[in-house]
Order: sequence, then C-alpha cells, then structure tokens
Amino acid sequence: MAMCGCTHLEEFLRYLKVERQMSPHTVRNYRVDLTQFLEFYQERRAEARLAEVTYQDLRAFLATALKHLRKTTVARKLSALRTFFKYLQRLGVLTQNPAKLAPSPKLEKVLPHFLSVDEAFHLLGEPQGDDFGTCRDKAILEVFYGGGLRLSELAGLNLGDLDLGPGVLRVWGKGAKERLAFLGEPAKAALTAYLPLRQRMMQQQGTGDETALFLNSRGWRLSTRGVARLVAKWVRQSGLSQGLTPHGLRHSFATHLLEGQADLRAVQELLGHASISSTQRYLHLNLDYLMEEYDKAHPRSK
Repeated sequence: MAMCGCTHLEEFLRYLKVERQMSPHTVRNYRVDLTQFLEFYQERRAEARLAEVTYQDLRAFLATALKHLRKTTVARKLSALRTFFKYLQRLGVLTQNPAKLAPSPKLEKVLPHFLSVDEAFHLLGEPQGDDFGTCRDKAILEVFYGGGLRLSELAGLNLGDLDLGPGVLRVWGKGAKERLAFLGEPAKAALTAYLPLRQRMMQQQGTGDETALFLNSRGWRLSTRGVARLVAKWVRQSGLSQGLTPHGLRHSFATHLLEGQADLRAVQELLGHASISSTQRYLHLNLDYLMEEYDKAHPRSK
C-alpha cells in the first residue's frame, strides 16, 4: 500500500525547491521529517486519509519523537509539519492546520561558542606558508571572520562573486537571497595571495571547477564538509577551544561588530538575517562586556 499523502509530499517538496528556492539540504530535512510523520500516521490510523489528520495525531507523533530525539530536532520536525499543513490548507486538502495549536518544545538556551578579539587574531595568524593549501585556508578563515558568512555561503562562492578591489563579495544566503559582504585589508591580502596559486593549480590539473572560488587539491569546489574540516584543523593547531566551528567565526564576527558599537540594523543586513530578532540574541553573548559598558556609561551605575 502506498504511503498516505505521498503525492502531496512530492508536490510540496517541489514547491519548496522551485518557488521557495530552499537549499537541497533543507529540502532533504523536510523530506525526512515529513516522511517519518506520514509513516507514523499510517501505522496509527491505517484507513484514514491525510485530510482527517488531527492535533491528537500530531501530539502522539511528537511525544514519540521526544523520547529519543533532542528537543531542537523535534522543534524542527514540528516546524516542517506546520509549513506542510499550511500548504495543504491552501490546496483545500485540510480545512485547518492541526500543527498551529502545538507548542514548540522548550529549548535549552545554549550560548554559541565564539572567540574574543585576541583569540580571533591568534587563529587568523596561525596559517603560515606560501603553498596552495595554506594560502587557501588563510583566505577562508579571513573571509569567514571578515565577512560573517555561513558555511554553505562560503562553500558556494564563485570567482565571479568577488570584487577584490573594493573588497566586496556577492553572497547567496537562505532562500536564495542576495546580499553583499565586505572584506577588510587582511582578507583582501589573503585572497590576493591565494588567487594566483588557484590559477596555477587549475592549469596543472587541466580539469576542475573554473567557477568555484575555493577549490580542493584536485581542482574541484571545496565541499562544506571539507571547509569545516580545515577550520577544525587550524582551531586544533592554534590550541583554541575544540568546540569552535565555522559558525563560531560568524558568531565572533557579529559579536565583535556589536561590541564595537555597530548599529543592530546594519549587523542584521551584514548577517543576512530576515528578522531583527535573530540578530538581537548576539546582544547578550558577552555579559561581562555589557556590564563593563554599563558601569562606565550609566550615571546611576556607581
């Protein structure tokens, strides 16, 4: 017997990819989460149609998921179901959205790991050498910290997205939204050292990806996994916390801008956040700094 709602699921995934322009990774997550629910629903109510799904069905699915999955994963599944049911409402398959009433699991507030300014400078100074790999890695670290890019955004950069003179990058963010990222002199210098080596390596290989900005040793686009591995390598080599990820460099970028008194709206634009609330969480990252600023500036702090 075919899985209940299978046709609607495929149409929905096509809608996410074509109309919402979501990344293949996000569409894969939707497929996994929604397939799990549809299989659960079919086992629970074998003869029921998708149009008959209720809040009770959803609650039973989430309760089962919470037994063996992290709350963040369950929250993601609930978000996927809300979007799917909203889509089915528009098609007229459902009269109401059963996921609208479901409360999201209460998530533990985990402060993301980020670097102090001194630690960031220490990490960026770690790659020393003039070979292809070292120069590429230094350029990647500088672009992460200088531009505040997401991992997928950096791996997706093309040579044509870079305007090295003024130090501007055209970045394609979530939902295929375009924004500009700006690079300081150290990032521009690192890219200036890397680009001729990239060109020489492409000529030596005789094949590869001419469009990609950052390449692996065989001349093809460096994958997100490859980028994450090289960041982990330099973090390990620098003696900094092993918990720092590429996203930690983006957190550091945002935190240091706000500590430098950058306007919150400007930081929102630079990060490519759709909502200001996403940017506001960076404000509470460095409590010691905020308390120090309060003590210095507020007339009633003493």
